[in-house]
Amino acid sequence: MKKNESTKKIKPGRVPKTLLNKCELIKMVITDVDGVLTDGGMYCGEQGEVMKKFNTKDGMGVELLQLKGIKTILMTKENSPISMMRGKKIKAVDTLINIKTKKDELNSICKRFNLDKKNVGYMGDDINDLEIMKIVGVSACPSDAEREIQKVSDYVCEKKGGDGAFREFANLILMASG
Repeated sequence: MKKNESTKKIKPGRVPKTLLNKCELIKMVITDVDGVLTDGGMYCGEQGEVMKKFNTKDGMGVELLQLKGIKTILMTKENSPISMMRGKKIKAVDTLINIKTKKDELNSICKRFNLDKKNVGYMGDDINDLEIMKIVGVSACPSDAEREIQKVSDYVCEKKGGDGAFREFANLILMASG
């Protein structure tokens, strides 16, 4: 399956074998935060970022992946203590903030965890995710991701960002891993 083929609305049992084969190789999932784990909204006050709303189903997705030995990293371009707290709470292997060029950070992550890029899944929603999504083993996005991101994604979720989209992607990977 080519990255530009639409995979939206794939139902269990109807997932193309080529996509399942790619998912079988995944040993780590990296996800953007705002727009994927949240709906992209930020509550800000005089002190800056105050609150973000996360979906507990996504946290369970991280836990289920870990039970299968698949690590999860949160990565955001934002300087977000809230994202750091969320990563710690859901026991992500790491939370990386202030990442301006995610594609470059991928090389460091692969070296650190002794992984090939084909062993990494990535979920993003906006233009700053585009380059990393083109080079990982499997890419996914929420249904409300930017059109250009949807075009390069191997899998476009039925769920929106902050509404369990990450869990949907995790379930796809778990289905492939048996």
